[in-house]
Amino acid sequence: MSDNTMTRVADSDQPMYGPRTLLVCGYSADAQKAFLNMLKTEVKAHTPVVFCTPEDGDTLLSELVALPDGRQKGQEGKMPPAVIMSGITEKELKLIMNGWKTLGLPRQLWAALTPTSETWTLRALIRELQSEYMAMLKQQQQQQQQQ
Repeated sequence: MSDNTMTRVADSDQPMYGPRTLLVCGYSADAQKAFLNMLKTEVKAHTPVVFCTPEDGDTLLSELVALPDGRQKGQEGKMPPAVIMSGITEKELKLIMNGWKTLGLPRQLWAALTPTSETWTLRALIRELQSEYMAMLKQQQQQQQQQ
């Protein structure tokens, strides 16, 4: 299922693939508020946010990014913390990721919507992101052992 098209993020002002939306998963109500406040101060441009719950697991990403801004706000869902970004610029992506770091929230998964991933369900994407994260950790551990 892997797309294997990871690329380094540049500083472009051109919107990335998809409609301007952030899909946010696995955040508590307090973390949602902190994230939305950070988004307002860092990005400044309005960015619709759709909060996803486990019930959205079998929904295609293309359908989720089309949902209304603020959907499920305040609803806490037991799922891995993740943000899937669509239609924002690379500069905004960097602002969001750097702003997130300042919040001190737990580690999370990050993804950008692609023509391939928009045909995946939310559950499939999160599984793929978790698998990639575990592979990266394993590789880092092997490198540390070799040093």
